[in-house]
Amino acid sequence: MGDSELTHYEVSASRVSPHRSRVTTEDGEFVVGHDVNPVEYLLGSVLGCLNSTGTMVARDMDIDVVSLEATVEGDVNYARYLGKDSEDRPGLQELDVSLSVETAGDADLDAWLSAVKDRCPVTDNVGHETGLNVTLD
Repeated sequence: MGDSELTHYEVSASRVSPHRSRVTTEDGEFVVGHDVNPVEYLLGSVLGCLNSTGTMVARDMDIDVVSLEATVEGDVNYARYLGKDSEDRPGLQELDVSLSVETAGDADLDAWLSAVKDRCPVTDNVGHETGLNVTLD
């Protein structure tokens, strides 16, 4: 694969109701569909990873981030999800992310953003095709 060791993740879920799943991770559990729906969890994951990656990149570049605000927007056509014909993909059609960063001094935010986009694992998965195998036990 690459020249670095891979970190393995395994997450499981159990159906709580038709619109809720209890997700168990190595670090805890949460219920998808309780506070937010699965699409909102995905979008929140994008923003959470951008925050985390942005913080690490800032540290590496000696940038003191005072605040970081992020917004993500996207559209879903639920026709296929509902079993109707549609030429649209069943998922998000495109995502638009906006970041607003305040630093405690002069910083090359263009270089920072380039490094964040290059290093963020979740935006990499969303922005590029990742193999997905779904099987039935």
